[in-house]
Amino acid sequence: MADMAAAAFEQGLKLYGFSPHSPLRIPSPCNMDCADVEPYLQECDRLRDFYAPKGLQIFAGMEIDYLDQDWGPHISYFKDMPLQFRIGSVHFIPDQSGEFVDIDGRYESFRRKMADHFHGDIDYVVQTFFDQSMAMVSAGGFDIIGHLDKVGHNASLYAPGIEQGSHYSSLVRNLIHAVAKTGLIAEVNTKAYETAGRMFPSAGLIPEMHAAGIAMIVNSDAHAPDRLRAGRKEAFHILEALTAR
Repeated sequence: MADMAAAAFEQGLKLYGFSPHSPLRIPSPCNMDCADVEPYLQECDRLRDFYAPKGLQIFAGMEIDYLDQDWGPHISYFKDMPLQFRIGSVHFIPDQSGEFVDIDGRYESFRRKMADHFHGDIDYVVQTFFDQSMAMVSAGGFDIIGHLDKVGHNASLYAPGIEQGSHYSSLVRNLIHAVAKTGLIAEVNTKAYETAGRMFPSAGLIPEMHAAGIAMIVNSDAHAPDRLRAGRKEAFHILEALTAR
């Protein structure tokens, strides 16, 4: 955290928010443990006090995984945390037997999981991701929806052209409509722009979201100090062009 805050300060950022992956009720190497929450918040406070006089505001947030009605940003455990912002995201979906599986990783891992967990049924994976996202939006408890079409990247590598199909388009646009109705902020996640040439949501959806009145926030989802500004310039270029019309 100290390295990330130092990089934010050195790169001239004025506002910087931490958003670690939340505790889960299932095992995950990518998520913090419940025991880590209090030390995390204390470190946010320490860094906030250190950098405030230097002109950098630090915010304590969290990217909270939605699993189902029993675990997500809407439950009291997360609502009672003294966070300044909450990102709601879907990374895990249940396979056909009900076991939660992380579909957010690298494509090589995703391809193995398609065989090992989902019987090669990409339509099931896509449908379940968007069903779960819609349920998360309905349950609420968060401020920003994270990478709302993230499944599209791995799904398109597994089944090229799936994002251009009518069913996928209907699912993602239904989610955009739900986000617009609730007044949530949508993250424009630029993490994969330099390596995969895309954002989440995909650049083609951003004008539709703007037309729907959805507020958007650019987030590099950095995970490393040298990635703090990855893709941000390109995302702001798209958004500034829309707002200038």
